[in-house]
Amino acid sequence: MSLVELRNVSKIYHLGGEEIRALDDVSLDIEGGEFISIIGPSGSGKSTLMHILGCLDSPTRGTIQLDGTMIHNASTKELAGIRNRKIGFVFQFFNLLPKLTVLQNVELPMVYSGISGGDRKTRAMEALKMVDLENRSKHRPMQLSGGQQQRVAIARALVNSPKIVFADEPTGNLDSHTGEAILELFRRLSQEGRTIALVTHDPEIAAVTPRRIEIRDGKIAKQVDAKLAGLDRKIPETAPAN
Repeated sequence: MSLVELRNVSKIYHLGGEEIRALDDVSLDIEGGEFISIIGPSGSGKSTLMHILGCLDSPTRGTIQLDGTMIHNASTKELAGIRNRKIGFVFQFFNLLPKLTVLQNVELPMVYSGISGGDRKTRAMEALKMVDLENRSKHRPMQLSGGQQQRVAIARALVNSPKIVFADEPTGNLDSHTGEAILELFRRLSQEGRTIALVTHDPEIAAVTPRRIEIRDGKIAKQVDAKLAGLDRKIPETAPAN
């Protein structure tokens, strides 16, 4: 059984009497430990697909299984619980709370999980060590560079040991050098067995992932296994992200 299984998933909106298919009969499997990209231009349906995969939205029709749990008919409360336990998110603009310290930002998902304060601090520091930022735990987000803030966001996404991490344009607000370092961090995390899905419009970013899923007009237009196709691109060696 795959970690994620979508079968004939559609998302349909009705606007002014017109039917708009943001997703149209999509079937997709994601295996545990995969590092994939979901790529497509604006309006292609890739963000809708991420929202449904990430339990931020529900499909109009079709079935979704995540880690053995059927989630397409889950209630809003059930989806919130699944997101907290099984899914991590990294966004383009970091979404860190400016009045909290780095450590407190990383602790947030565990607050909603009901984990005790002592355990939260221990696990948050372990997550910060994964991204080489334990020495910045008492800083505020605005005291960090963009690359450091994104690494904090990655630590926050990892702290509950999610089954899958979705990274939505994670390098879009970073310079190219820092962006390469963030992609290298994702690749390292993937090599450690974590399942990561990058959502992007940029073919250069998609090129670093072993498997690429191209979305066009709400459908999967193409899937590429880079290793089988001989198209895998190594990320250039970079210094750690600032």
